[in-house]
Amino acid sequence: MSQENPEEFYERLRTQLEDSTQWPSLYLYKFIVLTDEKKISQVHSIFNNLGAVIDSKLSKNGKYTSLSIRVNLKNPDAVIAKYKEVGEIEGVISL
Repeated sequence: MSQENPEEFYERLRTQLEDSTQWPSLYLYKFIVLTDEKKISQVHSIFNNLGAVIDSKLSKNGKYTSLSIRVNLKNPDAVIAKYKEVGEIEGVISL
């Protein structure tokens, strides 16, 4: 995220998701995490019990792990709620 107000960013995202997608829908999250089992486990736990499919891939030198998470969600607010939860984990980059 740039220097934009986070709430403005999420409001714009909500509008884009409402306009471009029929809900409920499959949504793809992408995150980059320093390769740290604790942080990766924290991201996994946020998506527990949602039927999410999580793919992990180490970077070339193993310093970073990319996480692709596919999950069926009921509306744009559910998408944003998960972004906010993951955003509380230090060092996780949302793509």
